[in-house]
Amino acid sequence: MNSDPHSTELTLTSPEATCALAQRLAPLMRPGDVLLLSGGIGAGKTHFARSLIQALLEVPEDVPSPTFTLVQEYDTTAGPLWHADLYRLSNPLEAVELGLEDAFAEAICLIEWPDRLGDLTPSAGLCMDFVTVPDQDDTRQLRVTIPGGTRAALKGVFA
Repeated sequence: MNSDPHSTELTLTSPEATCALAQRLAPLMRPGDVLLLSGGIGAGKTHFARSLIQALLEVPEDVPSPTFTLVQEYDTTAGPLWHADLYRLSNPLEAVELGLEDAFAEAICLIEWPDRLGDLTPSAGLCMDFVTVPDQDDTRQLRVTIPGGTRAALKGVFA
């Protein structure tokens, strides 16, 4: 199995393009998949996560940002999903207290601010770094780092 990561960049020209990417990725997700969503405040992490979650819900529901609750859990058509916003964590051990280590193995995990995980960051996590583009309010550059061993179906979304 190839363990070298592969990186690619995409330009998302609108919130709708971000939503469309999430909707293409959603049906391929399964428990054990981890998306590590990086980027500054307002870069599109939560919009992407919300779009992916809504695409996996059998019955549409409000998908709030977990900024203050830290973790929101969902029962989806693909299995359990955890959406975590770790911005407010000050120590990686707080992620352990939230139960994230177990969730990485048992659920689909969308992790905003994954830098807060430190050494707990899953090596098989697909890294998605959203960057705002100056003077283009709705455009985002997305750098995706795909770990070696990632399923071909997931890789194909970013080809």
